[in-house]
Amino acid sequence: MPTVRQIETKLFEFAPLDLKMDWDNAGLLVGDPDQPVEKVLVALDITREVAREASQTGAQLIVAHHPLINCKWLPVQTVRSDTPQGGLLIALLRGGISAICMHTNLDAAAGGVNDALAAALRVNDPGPLTQKGIGRVGTLSRPVPLEQFVAEVSQSLHCNGLRYADGGRIVHRVAVGGGACGDFVDQAVAAGCDTFVTSDLGYHEFLDARPKGINLIDAGHFPTEHVVCPVIINTLKQAFPELEIALSASHREVIQYYV
Repeated sequence: MPTVRQIETKLFEFAPLDLKMDWDNAGLLVGDPDQPVEKVLVALDITREVAREASQTGAQLIVAHHPLINCKWLPVQTVRSDTPQGGLLIALLRGGISAICMHTNLDAAAGGVNDALAAALRVNDPGPLTQKGIGRVGTLSRPVPLEQFVAEVSQSLHCNGLRYADGGRIVHRVAVGGGACGDFVDQAVAAGCDTFVTSDLGYHEFLDARPKGINLIDAGHFPTEHVVCPVIINTLKQAFPELEIALSASHREVIQYYV
C-alpha cells in the first residue's frame, strides 16, 4: 500500500508546488509522511465533521483543497482543544489521520479547479485568465441570455442560490474563477469577456458591473471549487488502484439563502 509521502508526491505531479501563491500553504500539513494508507477521504475543507467521518470510516488520510493551518485567513498561533482550529488539529493527531491540502497550486494546475469549473459550465477551449494561471477564459457553443445562463450555472454547480449583476451583455465569452476571484474582474474585462463566474464578490464589484460592461455571477465558494473533488479522486484512483477513496458525505455547502 502507498504511504502518505507517495500520495503527496503524486498530487504534486498533478498540481506542482511551484504553482502556488507565495502566501499559500500546500502539501502534507498534518501527519506522518511514512504512514501506510489504505483509505482516503476527499473533501473541499477539513472540518470537525470531516475529521470525525474519516475516523469513523477508517481513513488514514484526508486530501482537501483548502489548507487548515498557516493560511492567510487562519494562521496558527496556538494548538488548544478549546479553539475551533486547535481542536480540529488535536482530533486529527489523536486519530492518526494525516492531511494533505492542495490549494492555489490546484487552482492553477492544468485539469485543476478552474478547468473543472469551465468544464462543468460547458466553457469551450479554456485558457488562463491571469499570468499565474488562476481562472480560465473560453466561449460557450452559442450565445445565450444572461437569465438562461444563470439558471444553467445554478443547476450545473448545485447551488443553494446565487447572486448576479446584469452588465447588459449576452453571454458568450466567459471567464471563470473558482473561489474568491473578485480581484480579477478587470482581467476578465480586458480579455473581452461578457460574463465572469466566481464567488465572494463585494457590493462595489456588483455596482461597477454595468459601467464595465460585464455580467457578474457569484455562484458561491463551495460550488465553484467543489467540482475539483472528483478530479482528485480520479487522479488518485489512476495512480493507486489499490486505494479505497471516498468523497466526504459530511461536507457540503454551509451558506443558505432566504429570498
